[in-house]
Amino acid sequence: MDWRMTEDAEVEVNLSPTSETEQQAPHFLRDVIFHGKFKLLKALTPEETSHSQQGLYLQDGQRRIDYVLTYNVKKPGGGRSMRHSTYLLTENAVARSLRRSHHKRDKRARLHQAQKAKAQLSPPSPTVADVELGCAGETLNGHEDHKAFRREEFEAKLRDMGLVLEKDEDGKIPGLGFVKIHAPWNVLCREAEFMKLKMPTKKVYEVKQSSSVVEKISSLVSKALEPLHPHVEEHRPKNIKHLSHTFTREKLHLFDLSDKDSFFDSKTRSSIVFEILKRTTCTAKYSMGITSLLGSGVYTAAYPLHDGNINKESPESSDRKLLYEEWANYGVFYKYQPIGLVRKYFGEKIGLYFAWLGLYTQMLIPASLVGVIVFLYGCATVDDNIPSMEICHPRNNITMCPLCDKVCSYWRLSTACGTARASHLFDNPATVFFSIFMALWAAMFMEQWKRRQMRLNYEWDLTGFEDEEEALKDHPRAEYEFKVMQKSMSKDKKTKHKVEKLTFRDRLPAYMTTVVMMLLMIGVTFAIVFGVILYRISTKAALHMSSNPVTRSHVQLTVKTTAAIINLVVILILDEVYGAVARWLTVLEVPKTDKSFEERLIFKTFILKFFNAFTPIIYIAFFRGRLVGRPGSYWYVFESYRMEECTHGGCLMELCIQLSITMLGKQLIQNNLFEIGVPKLKKLIRYIRSKQGGFQEEERKKKLLRYETDHFLEPFAGLTPEYMEMIIQFGFVTLFVASFPLAPLFALLNNIIEIRLDAKKFVTELRRPVAARAKDIGIWYDILRGVAKVAVIINAFVISFTSDFIPRMVYQYMYSPDGSMHGFVNHTMSYFNVSHFQDGKEPMEPLYLGYPVEICRYKDYREPPWSLTPYEISKEFWTVLAVRLAFVIVFQNVVLLMNDVVDWLIPDIPKDISLQIHKEKILLVELFMKEERVKSHILESRVSAGGPAFCSRSNNNNNYTTAHPRSSLHTNSTKSF
Repeated sequence: MDWRMTEDAEVEVNLSPTSETEQQAPHFLRDVIFHGKFKLLKALTPEETSHSQQGLYLQDGQRRIDYVLTYNVKKPGGGRSMRHSTYLLTENAVARSLRRSHHKRDKRARLHQAQKAKAQLSPPSPTVADVELGCAGETLNGHEDHKAFRREEFEAKLRDMGLVLEKDEDGKIPGLGFVKIHAPWNVLCREAEFMKLKMPTKKVYEVKQSSSVVEKISSLVSKALEPLHPHVEEHRPKNIKHLSHTFTREKLHLFDLSDKDSFFDSKTRSSIVFEILKRTTCTAKYSMGITSLLGSGVYTAAYPLHDGNINKESPESSDRKLLYEEWANYGVFYKYQPIGLVRKYFGEKIGLYFAWLGLYTQMLIPASLVGVIVFLYGCATVDDNIPSMEICHPRNNITMCPLCDKVCSYWRLSTACGTARASHLFDNPATVFFSIFMALWAAMFMEQWKRRQMRLNYEWDLTGFEDEEEALKDHPRAEYEFKVMQKSMSKDKKTKHKVEKLTFRDRLPAYMTTVVMMLLMIGVTFAIVFGVILYRISTKAALHMSSNPVTRSHVQLTVKTTAAIINLVVILILDEVYGAVARWLTVLEVPKTDKSFEERLIFKTFILKFFNAFTPIIYIAFFRGRLVGRPGSYWYVFESYRMEECTHGGCLMELCIQLSITMLGKQLIQNNLFEIGVPKLKKLIRYIRSKQGGFQEEERKKKLLRYETDHFLEPFAGLTPEYMEMIIQFGFVTLFVASFPLAPLFALLNNIIEIRLDAKKFVTELRRPVAARAKDIGIWYDILRGVAKVAVIINAFVISFTSDFIPRMVYQYMYSPDGSMHGFVNHTMSYFNVSHFQDGKEPMEPLYLGYPVEICRYKDYREPPWSLTPYEISKEFWTVLAVRLAFVIVFQNVVLLMNDVVDWLIPDIPKDISLQIHKEKILLVELFMKEERVKSHILESRVSAGGPAFCSRSNNNNNYTTAHPRSSLHTNSTKSF
């Protein structure tokens, strides 16, 4: 290849192998000669270009770095690497390099053969080394020598695939080598055709806006919301759209190639290179290329580069800088997201996540407003609530039975005044309406997302993206290939038959392990919840024994709050444990493709984290206070711990406390503090481990190149953690919203911060992810629908069995003498004769209230002790139970029917998008028909002129070249690879 430099004089330097020795030399030796010649070129060049100084381009300053591989460099002799010492371009230096390299290669080949059997029996290590561990004075051991041999073999095959590689082992990061990869034009065209990428053609058409009233109103709203749009071009409505078509080298003339450097943007180039890296084979037993090489530590990292600096002082303008200013900035929290720019920079999969998160956050606005209205309604009517007024009445002298054995004494119902008033804030008639509203809200959100998703598919040219095209990049995983190879080796010794896949029998032990471990982890969650129950019971008894009257008066609040905090801490810890267990189990199953691996991991992680987050809440909502027994016949755990019961205000207030602390704690600690602190901590550790003692002081002051700077960023770990925290939040918002109407408001406030936090993390803290195509959010949509369906059932049971809505309604319409709520409190309480206490269970201080107690009250529907059937369940209980079950059935059917109506009324595909998709198909047909007419006209002209009429494909291309001379040049050049 030739480079030409034009300064004051033009100098031409030929860097291609010129001698026979150079041409026959191995690839890694040609690297030595190439770099040596390049040293000479640099000597002739006055200074490097600004592009190469920034680290975005190769040393010539013209060819862009599309991908970077890093590896550890063992440097013997106190400084520069052995290979770098041969980069001087002199006769003696090159001769010495050839002799030494031939000797080294023979040694490596022998070592490779010796280690081959051993390597075949041991799988690639899943651990990826982070930074260089070697130091000056060490020599290359056999393991490192073997890694170097595999790198050279892999890089040679990458060159055979047409990629341009450039090495740098003398950077500012000691002990770390970089392989910079550039994809030439012909490689990009070839791979784009293989991957069936849709690219914009020269054909443009006008997107006509509808003249309907709805469209006019939408246009007016868009103009009114103009200040909320980010200052990027993507937000402006475009009336002109490029017609897109699957890229093919035979029809290059259809595409706008006026600027080939920008035809394939940086995300497309990096994704193309990544596909090559994934499928390029290394050796027979390491058939998966870069994935297995990363797993075995041959390379320490592989990543595309960010496209520039984000400093405001930097004069360069880039998509990354624009994203930082208009998206990853807390100062623009009130603006819409530049989703188009996000997709352009990070790819469709990440773009869809942020589009989904943005729509979810927008939909939380009406839910928050209604939730606040319901809460304010409770605040406004608390003084008019007759049951709480009866409890708080100063003349109320109802004596209640002890809440625990021995140490607890009798208490007056009026002391529960605060709890009763607070319960009304969340347990009022508006709660039922809000539950129905949130069920419809969830259905509306799902339908709106389907429409939004279809619109994005149209705008991003994903309407023709089929599963077959996605399957092109679903290569078998390295671990799967290794397991197949191991099975094949064991079979070859017996049957000589080649094994091509793993069967169900092969995976059966892993499946059994998964089932056992999942049940064990869920059992651990139940055990911890049970432990917290014992904590509440024992702590309540201990606080009641306190001599401090203030402590004894706040026992309930203290126990509830501390237990909720303990639950939160346990949930945060177990979340990390369960995430690791789910990944370990998924790896054990050896899924074939990355998509299968991701879906199985998501399912296991969701199940474990769902039980972890909601098991304490489910216990309080549906079990606490219902497995208690009655005075004189209580139920006990371990024969000494009496099951806890709800206060007279009901368990709904305790459910609200548990839900709010868990939700807010997870959002503030796990979602925000961890996301901010953990990446920065890992980045600091990477600096320290990479010999940054002196480097931090001196070398960090120097400007690192872009590929060096990106090495210290956190690797992208996928979108699963981001989706998971939002799905769990969606569960908090919908599952128990009847007990906590302010949940949507707290979720909204969190998500406003979460969007900018995630944006800043992607732009500044993470290495740039490889752009991945996707037409939807995948399995997450199914999980969302499942949570929304379960939410209807759970809210029906919360209203029926946890709140007092049904007992109040039954009393008012069936037992109230005047149709009001007067007397409701007395109606819901039964009588107990204190002489019927079991021996040793009566209060130690029977005169605690200042008078002897003969009859105490407790909340239940039972016959009084003076009836013919004392303490038996009364008929009122069965009436209330029947009404509760009927309400659950009616509520579920009505709400689910309304959800189906919403689903039917709102079409999945917006009408304008459906029309535009149909229009594009017609335009494509017209475009190809026009092309055929042009080709037919050329053929007829040749026949009329007496020339031969060619019918073969190649000759048709020649005729076609006459009509399009420029495109023929591209076609011919791209086909020679």
